[in-house]
Amino acid sequence: MRAALAVSDTPLARAAEAELRARHAFVPLAQAEVIVALGGDGFLLALLHRLLDDGVSLPVYGMNRGTVGFLMNHWSPERLPERLAEARGFALRPLTMTATTQAGETVVSPAFNEVSLLRETRQAARIEIAIDGKVRMEELACDGVLVATPAGSTAYNLSVNGPILPLESDLLALTAISPFRPRRWHGALIPNRAVVEFRILEAERRPVSAVADQVEVRDVTHVRVATDFGRSLELLFDPDYALDDRIFAEQFLT
Repeated sequence: MRAALAVSDTPLARAAEAELRARHAFVPLAQAEVIVALGGDGFLLALLHRLLDDGVSLPVYGMNRGTVGFLMNHWSPERLPERLAEARGFALRPLTMTATTQAGETVVSPAFNEVSLLRETRQAARIEIAIDGKVRMEELACDGVLVATPAGSTAYNLSVNGPILPLESDLLALTAISPFRPRRWHGALIPNRAVVEFRILEAERRPVSAVADQVEVRDVTHVRVATDFGRSLELLFDPDYALDDRIFAEQFLT
């Protein structure tokens, strides 16, 4: 299997690159059947965004040369061709964030993990939430709110006590971040075909930013989030270290 190499610009990843290149032959991206990525989760997400923007649909096999590496396989320079041949694939469908700013600008960006709305000042954000055109919450006073994919449900979503979603589920997590009113509402599970819209109340007085993975848009007034069923990218995992099993196992950690 012809493989291209994508490497994070860190000493740890560069050292791993040198070790791999001494053992295995790699080809340019245009000739590759698979991409081997060396880095952490942040690097992998950035790589997926670049591939999506460039229309490249090659599967990606990541090896952890970062910190957490939840989306990565264990690092080893051994048996790389065999590991690639044995790897299991998982298709990741991104969300699409369409954010409108106070200045009237519209920014469209994909998100593989989550789209999050965050207050910009000391004052709580006030946000109206509509799903499929129907207002479900007239006002959420909070630090923020997010929509997470199953793959992203163990990231920021989990850190704010959102639910972990099995990778095969057709659901999204809608999770409040430090809700003040209503106090008891922390979120909901919604179908992944639902369209979620956020309208920022008192946008000038209580400014809010919207973040799609690593892309931030400041001073938004309206944000639309929907699953992009027309595009997907494939991540490859060792059979004994598969993403679906890791996400499931997270539910039993104490």
